[in-house]
Amino acid sequence: MADHKARTPLYHSGAHPMAQTAIRVGIIGVHPDRGWASTAHVPALRDLPQFRLSALSHNRVEVARAAAQKFGFDHAVSSTEELVNHPDVDLVVVTVRVPEHLQLVTAALEAGKSVFCEWPLGMNLRDAEAMNELSAAKGVYTMIGLQTRANPTIGHMRKLVADGFVGEVLSASVIGSGITWGEELEDAFRYTLDPSNGASMVHVPFAHTMDALAFALDDDFLSASGTLVTRRATTRIVESREVVPLAVADQIAFTGRLGSGALVTSHFRGGLSRATNFHLEINGSKGDLLLTSPVGYVGLGGFNLSGAQAGENLHPILVPGDFGPDDNVLTGNVKKLYELLASDILFGTHQRPTFESAVKLHRLINAVEKSGGVSRDI
Repeated sequence: MADHKARTPLYHSGAHPMAQTAIRVGIIGVHPDRGWASTAHVPALRDLPQFRLSALSHNRVEVARAAAQKFGFDHAVSSTEELVNHPDVDLVVVTVRVPEHLQLVTAALEAGKSVFCEWPLGMNLRDAEAMNELSAAKGVYTMIGLQTRANPTIGHMRKLVADGFVGEVLSASVIGSGITWGEELEDAFRYTLDPSNGASMVHVPFAHTMDALAFALDDDFLSASGTLVTRRATTRIVESREVVPLAVADQIAFTGRLGSGALVTSHFRGGLSRATNFHLEINGSKGDLLLTSPVGYVGLGGFNLSGAQAGENLHPILVPGDFGPDDNVLTGNVKKLYELLASDILFGTHQRPTFESAVKLHRLINAVEKSGGVSRDI
């Protein structure tokens, strides 16, 4: 991935980044009353002076205009082609369902625009690699929506590990719950029941969690194996009470080996547990860290972090700069991710997760899906 200033200029006045105008954002598919764009991305961007809400699109122009008026966008358009080619758009944001990512991201890249795409990048590894290769050829900035990397608790764990709190990392153990893919699910998530759409439990909550763990340990997976099992034959749609087939795994058993040699094991279950919903334990030669949450995986927060070294009992560890009990952890994660992107663009840092980061995670998922319980190199 070419990590330099995009050929389409992101700045429009002055010679120094601090004197430049804001990065002009165009978001594909914004509805005034619902959707991830309006509930997370728009509030995050409105709080950041580094960005300007420039344009949005919706396939119904009246909906686009209503959303633009409500959120304060400069322009409303009714097609992706208009948005990605708009002269007042520097960064295209893609927050729609995964099956649409390849077409929309490709259109934005072909227009020479930088792109923030929500995770998963593609429905499969092949599509993700194609988008990453095109972004490198175009020389634009990219970011993938692995928001947990921007979460203060995960960041603090990364610092503790880097500072030697646990010593040499020996292993990590994870229990997680998918929340969805259980006894019932909302109709909006029905499309996740088709394995070809690339949005099932292994692609979303499991993948987010493994990415957060690897980030906290500052290590990459070298090999992985997994067993995917569907124990529930059906699930029920919340709104209609319709019973539909559950064609994706609701049980994931995973074993992976990191570059350091550390072993990672995990069990993810569909739905929610009446016992443990999230438990991540890092075992080291000098200490241990434990991250728990009453919700099912790292993307939703609610964390409790604790740890202990030799001669200590397990004790709570305070996280500096956390969101606080009254803040929305989802919007907070997205906001901090945009701050990383702004820093990379304005000051040449290298903090954001890119499309290259996405390809690495897609390779892990691909290895799990194809392993059949046999360890595969990544």
